[in-house]
Amino acid sequence: MDALVTPLNTCLRVESHDDNLERSDVEAAFRTIIRWAGDDPDRPGLAETPSRMSRAFEEFFSGYRQDPVQILQKTFEEIEGYDEMVMLRGIPFESHCEHHLAPIIGRAWVAYVPRGRVVGISKLARVVDAYAKRLQIQEKMTAQIANAIESALQPKGVGVIIKATHHCMTTRGVHKPDTDLVTSRMLGCFRDNPIKRQEFLSLID
Repeated sequence: MDALVTPLNTCLRVESHDDNLERSDVEAAFRTIIRWAGDDPDRPGLAETPSRMSRAFEEFFSGYRQDPVQILQKTFEEIEGYDEMVMLRGIPFESHCEHHLAPIIGRAWVAYVPRGRVVGISKLARVVDAYAKRLQIQEKMTAQIANAIESALQPKGVGVIIKATHHCMTTRGVHKPDTDLVTSRMLGCFRDNPIKRQEFLSLID
């Protein structure tokens, strides 16, 4: 099995598209997987599936072609001294487990306390997507989002909470549906100030 899946792993290991890798190579890898699964990639119902899968994977893993810190570069300083928490709640995302390539479906709550400047709220959602659309584990993704916001904005604090369902354990393996994983990352005042931390947690749906 490992030898058959190697071409697919090769397609996904780089941080951005490999200019030396043709789409036909990716489609050939998917044809191999279909054959390994026990079906005929040339039958009518599957004939176009490798092409569809290559386009789907291009979308699933588009985060490798985005720089989350760069997304946060444009900020606004005319905030009349605003220095309370800014929070975007329940940001939906889809990701994929790096161990089984199974879907991770969840929502993120992202907050920060500005230090003289703020960022457009859509940029917070884009940062979540930039990290979600990669091969991930939830713990790492949570830290990456918080670290990117801290690095780009240098706020007084950052808080990130993610709740997600992992299909690698709900549709395979232990088969435990109706479970979700909750992870958090608290930096600055969210880590050091219990009142600010509780304010953030109280606003989680």
